Amino acid sequence: MNNIKAWLTLHLTPNLGALGCKRLAEFFGGPAGVFRAKRAELSRVPGIKKSAIDILADKPLFDAAEKEIVRAEKMGVRILCLDDDEYPDLLRTIYAPPVVLYIRGRMEALSSPCTAIVGSRAATSYGMKVARQMAADLTFRGMEVVSGMALGIDTAAHTGSLESGGSTIAVLGSGVDVVYPRQNISLYNRILEKGLLISENPLGTKPEGFRFPARNRIISGMAYGVLVVEAAQKSGSLITARMALDEGREVFAVPGRVDSFKSTGTHKLLQDGAKLVHSVDDILDEYAFESPHQKQSSRDNPHHKLDVKAATSEENIIIGALDAYPQEVDSIIRKSALPASKVNEILLLLELQGRIERQPGHTFSLKT
Repeated sequence: MNNIKAWLTLHLTPNLGALGCKRLAEFFGGPAGVFRAKRAELSRVPGIKKSAIDILADKPLFDAAEKEIVRAEKMGVRILCLDDDEYPDLLRTIYAPPVVLYIRGRMEALSSPCTAIVGSRAATSYGMKVARQMAADLTFRGMEVVSGMALGIDTAAHTGSLESGGSTIAVLGSGVDVVYPRQNISLYNRILEKGLLISENPLGTKPEGFRFPARNRIISGMAYGVLVVEAAQKSGSLITARMALDEGREVFAVPGRVDSFKSTGTHKLLQDGAKLVHSVDDILDEYAFESPHQKQSSRDNPHHKLDVKAATSEENIIIGALDAYPQEVDSIIRKSALPASKVNEILLLLELQGRIERQPGHTFSLKT
């Protein structure tokens, strides 16, 4: 029996899980050895459920594994197993590494050191801007940015890496051939062309809530550190950060507004010892290795800053009164000391020019 078929047969066995697959393979000297074992021998392996032993002893899912291999070949999907040389070294060291990875895209992305960027799905324009810029700068400095292709911070991180001319790695909570969320189909296709899509889920697997914490362990497991940009007190991003800490990885956080509930999680991380990040240098300084372009400053990145368009003096006053966080019109009027009618007129003009954004509740923020 070939190695991929043996690992896949284990992987597809219900009620076994990644840790059960790993334990069985270690106990019997490899995945193929599991299928030469008798029921009594299988029962000696700690932590293996009887329902899984029944399948392995009586009717192993060899046919399902063979069909999965054929489907993957037709789709151009690469299947990496836990003992393959190309399997990510860092990921292999976590407590319950996925025994099978489905890969679509450019395999060379696995050869670079990774930093994960995660955060809120309902991100503010400030959070989106920071995530995109951090990702672009990390990519420029030779790091691979890994995230989960969710809306919000994940999307901004992937986009920043691609816009900087590099690649990015998206770890999916569905099958690697399933686009989720559907709004990100364009991003999915860009990553497929320029980066890498990864999942441990069988082909065709639909996204379900319980799959995302498992997905998060892969995100943190592949990375030397995890950067959290905007996260509420109870969020998947904090789960990812805790997983990173459990595996001895670095955790970084970007501070936000003290009155924003979307920053409560990141501020709690900072209180608990996460490193406060102003720039990618704060991240790279914590790593024990030097990335290929680490000596270059992120400010040398041609994508580092976008110039503000020329504006009239009154427009400059309004722009100066705004920031990345949404502000009410009354606050803008107070800061600018301009008449309300003039402020509303300029806000409309700047919005039409695409230089500011109208937010819910008739509030405004700088365009990111």
